[in-house]
Amino acid sequence: MNTVPMTDLLQRFMLAFIPLFVAIDPIGLAAIFLGLGQGVPPERRQKIANQATWTGGAVALGFLFLGQSVFTALGISVGDFQIAGGLILFIIAAKDLIQSAAEPEKLPDDFGIVPLGMPLIAGPALITALLLLAQIQGLPITLAALVVNLGIVVLALHYSEWLGRKIGPMGMRAISKIISMLLAAIAINMIRRGWAG
Repeated sequence: MNTVPMTDLLQRFMLAFIPLFVAIDPIGLAAIFLGLGQGVPPERRQKIANQATWTGGAVALGFLFLGQSVFTALGISVGDFQIAGGLILFIIAAKDLIQSAAEPEKLPDDFGIVPLGMPLIAGPALITALLLLAQIQGLPITLAALVVNLGIVVLALHYSEWLGRKIGPMGMRAISKIISMLLAAIAINMIRRGWAG
Protein backbone atom coordinates (compact mmCIF):
# COMPACT_ATOMS: atom_id res chain seq x y z
CA MET A 1 0.00 0.00 0.00
CA ASN A 2 2.93 2.37 0.67
CA THR A 3 4.43 1.79 -2.80
CA VAL A 4 1.91 3.98 -4.59
CA PRO A 5 2.55 7.14 -2.51
CA MET A 6 6.33 6.47 -2.61
CA THR A 7 6.23 6.08 -6.42
CA ASP A 8 4.18 9.25 -6.68
CA LEU A 9 6.65 11.06 -4.41
CA LEU A 10 9.62 9.86 -6.48
CA GLN A 11 7.90 10.92 -9.71
CA ARG A 12 7.18 14.38 -8.30
CA PHE A 13 10.79 14.64 -7.08
CA MET A 14 12.10 13.80 -10.58
CA LEU A 15 9.73 16.34 -12.13
CA ALA A 16 11.32 18.96 -9.86
CA PHE A 17 14.89 17.62 -10.05
CA ILE A 18 15.27 17.52 -13.85
CA PRO A 19 14.31 21.16 -14.61
CA LEU A 20 16.58 22.37 -11.79
CA PHE A 21 19.45 20.19 -13.08
CA VAL A 22 19.02 21.66 -16.57
CA ALA A 23 18.78 25.21 -15.17
CA ILE A 24 21.97 24.87 -13.08
CA ASP A 25 23.86 22.69 -15.61
CA PRO A 26 26.56 21.35 -13.22
CA ILE A 27 28.69 19.92 -16.07
CA GLY A 28 28.73 23.21 -18.00
CA LEU A 29 29.36 25.02 -14.73
CA ALA A 30 32.42 22.83 -14.04
CA ALA A 31 33.76 23.61 -17.53
CA ILE A 32 33.31 27.37 -16.96
CA PHE A 33 34.94 27.08 -13.53
CA LEU A 34 37.83 25.17 -15.09
CA GLY A 35 38.26 27.62 -17.98
CA LEU A 36 38.08 30.85 -16.01
CA GLY A 37 39.98 29.52 -13.00
CA GLN A 38 43.08 28.26 -14.80
CA GLY A 39 46.35 28.73 -12.94
CA VAL A 40 44.57 29.08 -9.58
CA PRO A 41 46.15 27.02 -6.75
CA PRO A 42 44.05 23.99 -5.70
CA GLU A 43 43.36 25.36 -2.17
CA ARG A 44 42.03 28.63 -3.57
CA ARG A 45 40.08 26.78 -6.28
CA GLN A 46 38.36 24.73 -3.56
CA LYS A 47 37.62 27.88 -1.57
CA ILE A 48 36.06 29.51 -4.67
CA ALA A 49 34.00 26.35 -5.34
CA ASN A 50 32.68 26.37 -1.76
CA GLN A 51 31.97 30.12 -1.94
CA ALA A 52 30.07 29.62 -5.21
CA THR A 53 27.97 26.74 -3.88
CA TRP A 54 27.07 28.53 -0.63
CA THR A 55 26.23 31.75 -2.51
CA GLY A 56 24.17 29.97 -5.16
CA GLY A 57 22.39 27.91 -2.51
CA ALA A 58 21.63 30.91 -0.29
CA VAL A 59 20.32 33.00 -3.21
CA ALA A 60 18.24 30.06 -4.51
CA LEU A 61 16.73 29.46 -1.04
CA GLY A 62 16.02 33.17 -0.63
CA PHE A 63 14.15 33.29 -3.92
CA LEU A 64 12.39 29.98 -3.24
CA PHE A 65 10.87 31.39 -0.05
CA LEU A 66 10.64 35.11 -0.86
CA GLY A 67 11.17 35.48 -4.62
CA GLN A 68 7.68 36.36 -5.78
CA SER A 69 7.22 38.83 -2.92
CA VAL A 70 10.57 40.52 -3.69
CA PHE A 71 9.78 40.86 -7.40
CA THR A 72 6.31 42.24 -6.64
CA ALA A 73 7.59 44.66 -3.99
CA LEU A 74 10.32 46.01 -6.29
CA GLY A 75 8.11 46.08 -9.36
CA ILE A 76 10.52 43.95 -11.41
CA SER A 77 9.93 40.89 -13.53
CA VAL A 78 11.92 37.73 -14.19
CA GLY A 79 12.76 39.30 -17.58
CA ASP A 80 14.42 42.27 -15.86
CA PHE A 81 16.41 39.83 -13.75
CA GLN A 82 17.50 37.90 -16.86
CA ILE A 83 18.75 41.07 -18.56
CA ALA A 84 20.78 42.11 -15.49
CA GLY A 85 22.34 38.63 -15.15
CA GLY A 86 23.09 38.49 -18.87
CA LEU A 87 24.87 41.87 -18.80
CA ILE A 88 27.09 40.75 -15.90
CA LEU A 89 28.04 37.51 -17.70
CA PHE A 90 28.69 39.31 -20.99
CA ILE A 91 31.10 41.78 -19.36
CA ILE A 92 33.05 38.93 -17.70
CA ALA A 93 33.19 36.91 -20.95
CA ALA A 94 34.25 39.91 -23.07
CA LYS A 95 36.98 40.79 -20.56
CA ASP A 96 38.38 37.26 -20.71
CA LEU A 97 38.26 37.14 -24.52
CA ILE A 98 40.10 40.46 -24.94
CA GLN A 99 42.71 39.77 -22.27
CA SER A 100 46.10 38.54 -23.52
CA ALA A 101 47.12 34.96 -22.68
CA ALA A 102 50.60 36.26 -21.87
CA GLU A 103 49.29 38.21 -18.88
CA PRO A 104 46.52 36.21 -17.19
CA GLU A 105 44.39 38.31 -14.90
CA LYS A 106 44.18 37.48 -11.22
CA LEU A 107 40.74 36.21 -10.26
CA PRO A 108 38.96 38.61 -7.92
CA ASP A 109 38.36 37.44 -4.35
CA ASP A 110 34.60 37.42 -4.91
CA PHE A 111 34.76 35.28 -8.09
CA GLY A 112 32.88 32.53 -6.24
CA ILE A 113 30.06 34.98 -5.51
CA VAL A 114 29.89 36.74 -8.92
CA PRO A 115 29.70 35.18 -11.50
CA LEU A 116 29.86 31.59 -10.19
CA GLY A 117 27.37 31.76 -7.32
CA MET A 118 25.15 34.24 -9.11
CA PRO A 119 24.15 34.35 -11.95
CA LEU A 120 25.73 31.03 -13.03
CA ILE A 121 24.40 28.73 -10.25
CA ALA A 122 21.49 30.87 -9.04
CA GLY A 123 20.62 32.52 -12.33
CA PRO A 124 17.32 33.57 -13.86
CA ALA A 125 16.62 30.06 -15.19
CA LEU A 126 16.99 28.48 -11.75
CA ILE A 127 15.03 31.21 -9.97
CA THR A 128 12.17 31.00 -12.49
CA ALA A 129 12.15 27.18 -12.25
CA LEU A 130 12.11 27.32 -8.43
CA LEU A 131 9.18 29.75 -8.34
CA LEU A 132 7.15 27.63 -10.79
CA LEU A 133 8.04 24.26 -9.23
CA ALA A 134 7.18 25.42 -5.71
CA GLN A 135 3.66 26.16 -6.99
CA ILE A 136 3.33 22.94 -9.03
CA GLN A 137 5.21 20.28 -6.98
CA GLY A 138 5.11 21.91 -3.57
CA LEU A 139 7.79 23.51 -1.42
CA PRO A 140 9.21 20.34 0.29
CA ILE A 141 9.73 18.47 -3.01
CA THR A 142 11.27 21.53 -4.70
CA LEU A 143 13.56 22.12 -1.72
CA ALA A 144 14.74 18.47 -1.75
CA ALA A 145 15.44 18.64 -5.51
CA LEU A 146 17.41 21.88 -5.03
CA VAL A 147 19.56 20.35 -2.24
CA VAL A 148 20.40 17.27 -4.37
CA ASN A 149 21.31 19.51 -7.32
CA LEU A 150 23.60 21.63 -5.13
CA GLY A 151 25.29 18.41 -4.00
CA ILE A 152 25.95 17.55 -7.65
CA VAL A 153 27.39 21.06 -8.18
CA VAL A 154 29.83 20.47 -5.28
CA LEU A 155 30.99 17.20 -6.89
CA ALA A 156 31.27 18.74 -10.38
CA LEU A 157 33.39 21.67 -9.14
CA HIS A 158 35.53 19.40 -6.96
CA TYR A 159 36.40 17.04 -9.84
CA SER A 160 37.06 19.87 -12.31
CA GLU A 161 40.67 19.93 -10.95
CA TRP A 162 41.18 16.31 -12.03
CA LEU A 163 39.91 17.20 -15.52
CA GLY A 164 42.28 20.18 -15.63
CA ARG A 165 45.28 17.93 -14.89
CA LYS A 166 44.28 15.58 -17.71
CA ILE A 167 43.89 18.38 -20.28
CA GLY A 168 47.14 20.30 -19.59
CA PRO A 169 48.04 24.05 -19.86
CA MET A 170 47.62 24.42 -23.66
CA GLY A 171 44.26 22.66 -23.60
CA MET A 172 43.23 24.82 -20.65
CA ARG A 173 43.99 28.04 -22.55
CA ALA A 174 41.98 26.82 -25.54
CA ILE A 175 39.09 25.74 -23.31
CA SER A 176 39.21 29.09 -21.50
CA LYS A 177 38.65 31.06 -24.72
CA ILE A 178 35.97 28.66 -25.99
CA ILE A 179 34.18 28.84 -22.64
CA SER A 180 34.34 32.63 -22.71
CA MET A 181 32.71 32.62 -26.17
CA LEU A 182 30.00 30.26 -24.90
CA LEU A 183 29.57 32.41 -21.80
CA ALA A 184 29.09 35.48 -24.02
CA ALA A 185 26.49 33.54 -26.05
CA ILE A 186 24.70 32.43 -22.85
CA ALA A 187 24.70 36.07 -21.72
CA ILE A 188 23.18 37.27 -25.01
CA ASN A 189 20.58 34.50 -24.79
CA MET A 190 19.66 35.61 -21.24
CA ILE A 191 19.36 39.25 -22.36
CA ARG A 192 17.27 38.27 -25.40
CA ARG A 193 14.90 36.10 -23.34
CA GLY A 194 14.59 38.84 -20.73
CA TRP A 195 13.80 41.39 -23.42
CA ALA A 196 11.23 39.11 -25.07
CA GLY A 197 9.65 38.02 -21.76
